Parts: sequence; C-alpha cells; structure tokens
Amino acid sequence: MLALLASFMNQTNLWATTYHQILQNHQNPSEVKFWLDALKWGKAERLGPGRVRVELSAPNPYYANFINTTFKCEIESAVAQVLGEACEVAIEVGDATPIDEIALAKMPLAPPIETSHMEISAAIDVKPRFIQNTTSLKSVFDHIDQNLTFDNYIVGPSNQFAYASAFSTAEKPAVQFNPLFIYGPPAVGKTHLLHAIGNHIKTRNPHIRAYFVSAEKFVNEFIESIQHKNPGDFRAKYRENVDLLLIDDVQFIVGKDRSEEEFIHTFNTLHSMKKMIILTSDKAPKDIDGLEERIRTRFEMGLVADIRPPEIETRIAILKAKAEQDDVYLPDDVATFLGTYVKDTVRNLHGALVKLQQFASLTGSEITLDLAKQVLQNSIPEEGQEYTVEMILNAVCKHFAIKMKELKGVSRAKVFALPRQISMYLIRRYTNLGFREIGLIFGKDHSTAVHAHQKIESEIETDLELKRNIEAIREQL
Repeated sequence: MLALLASFMNQTNLWATTYHQILQNHQNPSEVKFWLDALKWGKAERLGPGRVRVELSAPNPYYANFINTTFKCEIESAVAQVLGEACEVAIEVGDATPIDEIALAKMPLAPPIETSHMEISAAIDVKPRFIQNTTSLKSVFDHIDQNLTFDNYIVGPSNQFAYASAFSTAEKPAVQFNPLFIYGPPAVGKTHLLHAIGNHIKTRNPHIRAYFVSAEKFVNEFIESIQHKNPGDFRAKYRENVDLLLIDDVQFIVGKDRSEEEFIHTFNTLHSMKKMIILTSDKAPKDIDGLEERIRTRFEMGLVADIRPPEIETRIAILKAKAEQDDVYLPDDVATFLGTYVKDTVRNLHGALVKLQQFASLTGSEITLDLAKQVLQNSIPEEGQEYTVEMILNAVCKHFAIKMKELKGVSRAKVFALPRQISMYLIRRYTNLGFREIGLIFGKDHSTAVHAHQKIESEIETDLELKRNIEAIREQL
C-alpha cells in the first residue's frame, strides 16, 4: 500500500481514481459531479501510519464552504477506499482558474457594459432591430421581481443544493452546465430562485437580456402568435432577443404538441448559442407523466436539483425573516408553534403569519401564543395533542370501513385510493414525516405522496364531501 501511495503522490491519478469512486458511491452522481469538477488537485502527504492528508483547492470561498459541509466526508471515504488507509481532506480556496476567465470572457451572456447598442447586438448574435434604445433593454426585466433575491432566500437542508446550484449559475452563467433544472412540490421556493438568478445577473451586467415567463404564458403567447399569424415575432422574442431564459412550471408544456415542438426548437437554438436556460417543475424530468424522451434528455443534460418541503428549523427561520421584513415582532414561542404545525408549503407559512398579523392589527392585540392558537385553531391540532401514523391510519380505516392491508394495498379503485390519499395528506399535515417516508409507508415513491397531498389540498375547499370525511377523521383522532 505504501508503494501505491508513493506512485500516486503529487499526481492527478489519485484524484481521478477518487473522483470515479465518489461518483460510484453517490446516489445521484450528477449532484456531486458539478461540485467535484470545480476542485483542483493539490497534494497528498502522510500524517502517520495508516493515515494520509489530501489537499484540494476550490475556486472561491463559497465553493469551499459548500463542499466542506456537504461532500467532504464522501471525498475522505472515497480516498480511503482507493488507498486502503484513513484520509483527512483539506479544501482550500485557490486562485481563479484561467479557463474560467477565458470562458467568462467569451460568454454571449456578458457583453461589456461600456459598449454601443450595435456592439452589444454583434456580441450576442442578435439583429440590431431588436435592440433599439435603452428603454427596450430595460423592459426585458419587467417580469423579474426585484424583491426576490439570494439575500432574502432562507437556506436549509431541504433546499441547500438547489440554492447552491442557482447561486453558482448566477455567478457563472452557461459556463459549467446548461440548463439548470429545479424541481419540487408547489410553493417551496423554486420561483424565488428563478427571480434571484435573474436579479443577480442583472446586477452584475445590466445589458443582459433576461426573460422570466411561466410555461402557461409561453404556451398562450405561442397560440396567440398562430392566431395572429405572426409566429416570427414570437420566435424572435424567445430565440433571438434573449440571453437568459427562465421558465417556471415547465411541466405545463407537456402534452401540448405544437407548443412542445416550439419549445424544443427554442431550447436548441438558445443552447447552441450558449444562452442560459433555467427551468422549474413540480417533478423531476423522469417523473413527469407524458414527457417525450427527446425533451427529458434535454432537461437532464445540465444540472438537476431538487427542493423538498422545509423542515421545522427552516420553517421557523422563514417565519422570523418574514416578520422582520414586515417590521412585526414575532415571539420565539409563536414562531416555533407556527413552524411546528404549518408544514405544507412556504406559501401556507406566509399565509398563517399574515392572518395572525392582520387579526392582531385589527383587534389591537399583541401577538402571543394564546392568540396564535385562537386565530389558527381550525388549522392545527389541539394543544398537547400528537397524531401518530398509526393513529391516522386506524382512524381512516375505521371511517371508511376498510382493512389496513387494503389501505396500504395496490388497488386503484376509488374506494381504496381516496382513503389512501387522505391518509398521506393527514400524515404529512400532522406528523414530521417527509414525502419520501410517507411514500414508503404505502410502498410508493415520494412523487405519489406529493401528488396525493396536492390533490387533497386543492380539492378540500371545493369538495364538501371530501371536507366532511376529513373532519370526521379528525374528530376520531
């Protein structure tokens, strides 16, 4: 083994072998590959019998910190597998890489600020008629919300990778990967990240022509272009007159044949010109029903990052940040109370806080724990009451008069499927389990649990029978 180490010492072979081992070990290689590609080999040295130290360098402090906190243990484990000896990895900040500087200089996303409009047009391969004055340059940012930035995005374990990927994209658009695909259930912060990327790039280079659009609006604009017989204007807008395209809820395009075709051509054109494409969806590309293989492969050719519903610590941090933003005093016990029981989405967290703030303002009351319990009594369990998975499943079985094996079975008959979806909804709402854990209870994957929760949540206010069923089950509990 000593000879093996000696042969590797100060050579990139050790890092190449370790790199391959990490990808083999990691459940989602594309996640870790993006960060590993930013690292450079430093050196290896012996610390003592059976122990070595490996030094790697990251391009900036942000990379170094993220890799240290997220992937350091994986790197140490992989080196240990390769050498058969314990390893200590040190990740330092290195000098800027010439390759990155050259790539940034050549980026079509970054024409120099001190240029004429004609020079900008030439730099980004756009016909001059699309950039006529300063007003038209500014108008491309009309759909980017300036209030949604990286600075006011609350980061936690559930969204750390997506945040880091988005920030890296904003720092070096289209240099390392393209597109960036962010997925997760509704109202967990995907749209915020799209706007944050646009704002960050806009701050660094005001001449970048960025465009934020929902997939629904993209489809509607395309339909209108057909109706008015001006598809050329639509294509010019999305293919020639944009450097950064941010599309929200891209799954909406699926199944709309002509819109899909138009989207593919738009994607191909922008990608070939090294223009940055950033997409969000409620599901991973492989889980989007009806998605054509040719589109799925395009979605996955860059970096895919997921966001999960926030855990309790992140929920509390979001509440306190929102209260601070609104200049409202939110006691710690109230923030903890809300963060514990309002679990579904960031939007619901904000909604609960706004409801509490408005009630306190209208009544002249101070925000207290008792007031929070009074205002939100219909949305949370009673004080001291804890619902377990077993309690919820038993209550559902009793209410619908079905057996546990039928509730957890595979039958898609409504008499079993609806109770199963209600169970998933209630478990998510009243326990600390995530969608993956909930799916496992029923032998399903997390996307099934997400779908069940979204379905019940969206229908409970309009379907009176469904609402009565759920209230009856809660009364049993």
